[in-house]
Amino acid sequence: MNCISWNCRGLGRPRAVLELTELVKKHSPTIVFLMETRAKEQYLKNFCKKLHLENVFIVPRNNTGGGLALYWKNGIDLHVQNSSLTYIDAVINPGVDDAWRFTGFYGNPVTANREHSWALLKHLCLQYNLPWICVGDFNEIVNSEEKMGGVARRERQMIGFRETLDFCSFRDLGYVGSPFTWCNNQFDGEVIWIRLDRAVATPSWTTMFPTVRVHHIAGTLSDHSPLWVCSDDENSRFYKKCCPFRFEAMWMKDESCEGVITIHGRGFFWETQWRD
Repeated sequence: MNCISWNCRGLGRPRAVLELTELVKKHSPTIVFLMETRAKEQYLKNFCKKLHLENVFIVPRNNTGGGLALYWKNGIDLHVQNSSLTYIDAVINPGVDDAWRFTGFYGNPVTANREHSWALLKHLCLQYNLPWICVGDFNEIVNSEEKMGGVARRERQMIGFRETLDFCSFRDLGYVGSPFTWCNNQFDGEVIWIRLDRAVATPSWTTMFPTVRVHHIAGTLSDHSPLWVCSDDENSRFYKKCCPFRFEAMWMKDESCEGVITIHGRGFFWETQWRD
C-alpha cells in the first residue's frame, strides 16, 4: 500500500506542479488522490506523463473551483465504481479474495452542508462489504485537541463526524509528523492549525494492511499538508534510498567525537535498525 492524498488548492501554478511531481518522484506512490485541482480535464489527463502514473479518473471542476483526480499505476488492478463532486470510490482486485476498497473523500467546506457529507459517507458504507480505506480532506475534526487557535469548534459538528465514523466502522489510522494538516497562514494575525486531512479504515482493512502508517508531509504551497499512506516495507525502502546512514569507525579516533558517540550511541543504533 502506497498512496498520496492532497488538497493541492489548484494545479494551474508551475510551483504546484513542481511540488506534486517532486512528491510523487520521492515517494513512488501507486495511487494519488487530489482535491481542489481547479484544472481542466485535458490538462489533468496530460498530467499522467509528468507523474509517471498511467491511469487517471477525473471529476471535472465546478466553474473555476473544485475538481478531483485519482491517478494510479498499471500494476494495480483498480476499478472506479462511482463518483461525485466530493468523492471517488474504487475497488482494487475486484472479484478475488483479496479485494479491497479505496475512497478518496472531500468533505463539504461549508459548515451548514457538512451533514450532507456524512449522509453520503453512510450511503457509501452500505454499497459494499469489503475491507475499506477512506482518505482525504474531511473538513472536520473529531475532538477539540485537533484544533489550535481561533474559535472553538462546536461540539455538535464534531459529534456528527464521530457518529459517521462509528456507523462506517472506521478507525483513525493515526499519523506520523505534525499533529495538524491545515494552517490559515495568517502569520501577521492569529494563526490557526487544524487536522482536517486523515485516513480512516475498517478493521478488516487494517488486518489486511497491518503495518500502514499515515505521514503528514510538510508542504510549501497549499495550506493543506499532503498525506503519505504507506506500509512499513515501503517506508523502509524510502529511508534506505533517501536517507542512508553509515557509522564510520574512524570517527572513534577523533577525540572530539567521543562524547557525542557516548551520549547518542543509542540514537545511532535506533536509526540503523529503523532504516535497515
